[in-house]
Amino acid sequence: MKLQKLFLLAVLMISLSFTAQAQSKYAVINTKYILDRIPEYKEADKKLKALGDQWQQEIDEKQMVLDKMYKNYEAEQFMLSEDLRKKREDELFMKEKELRDLQKKRFGYEGDLFKERQKLVKPIQDRVYNAAQKMATARSYDFILDKSEGITIIFADPKLDKSDDILKELGVINN
Repeated sequence: MKLQKLFLLAVLMISLSFTAQAQSKYAVINTKYILDRIPEYKEADKKLKALGDQWQQEIDEKQMVLDKMYKNYEAEQFMLSEDLRKKREDELFMKEKELRDLQKKRFGYEGDLFKERQKLVKPIQDRVYNAAQKMATARSYDFILDKSEGITIIFADPKLDKSDDILKELGVINN
């Protein structure tokens, strides 16, 4: 929260300094609002939710089987021979590993849900970003800020980027 406030303050300070130098033009958009009104996005979101629910149900069912296996093992472990106990523990371990692997495969970083989101949603998001960039160029906006999830810069006029000046000041790059 503190970092977010600091970032917002920095953005405001930068905006004010640009305003003082030359009237910068900027626009604010809400990408969530825009995306929620694009029919293809709604459809893609429904598909992703259905896939996520289906995969979660699959995981939940496997978790119930594993829980039952654990319960049975706990009830019977005192009556099992050492070899049989070891065999059952190995089975439990393998089932638990299978479950974790499935969760990772479906919902992990770059898992199936991530890949589906990239396939279904990213092209729509790219269209929105391209439209914002086109509008910025056509209307001579220096910045387009997205207010949907905090403040995010969607477009900034490249001539305003002073990163190389900072690198020069730090001695990282030469003139």
